[in-house]
Amino acid sequence: MTELSLHILDIAQNSIKAGADRIHIGVNEDIDGNLLTITVSDNGCGMSEELKNRVLSPFTTTRTTRKIGLGLPLLNMAAELSGGKLDIWSKEGVGTKVVATFVYNHIDRMPIGDLAATMTTLIQGNANVEFELDYKYKGKDFYFDTGEVKTKIDPVAIDNAEIIKWLYEYITESIEALRQEP
Repeated sequence: MTELSLHILDIAQNSIKAGADRIHIGVNEDIDGNLLTITVSDNGCGMSEELKNRVLSPFTTTRTTRKIGLGLPLLNMAAELSGGKLDIWSKEGVGTKVVATFVYNHIDRMPIGDLAATMTTLIQGNANVEFELDYKYKGKDFYFDTGEVKTKIDPVAIDNAEIIKWLYEYITESIEALRQEP
């Protein structure tokens, strides 16, 4: 993967496969602390302690169609290559939380990528799942929740093409505005 937003997409898809109907995605660009933190948490089925201890191996997967799973191992490698780490908390019947940290200015840190495309891809393909995006940049915050959007656009479906286009523009513009110097 060439950008971190694709890792976010992969982990969120794992959450959906685990039965999650609410997924929180957090991105915190702490420039002063020289740290980038990405969090994906869900209310899916969670993992057993045994599976959680093996999940960073590329030869561990819950899929039956293949015998390898590269999502979490590749994210772990990306974090470690940039001086960071990957932490996973999970409890069966409760959910899972994945936290990847990166040294912000490390030369080997992947770019964040297109978060708006990641979010709208997730929304368009999973209209029944509630997604939250909490994006922080230098202490400023942009929060987005599909539940709030659904309430405001009812009876129009959130996966309507015009709504997806608007959401993409809204998320993109909101993140860009946050990143503007005062």
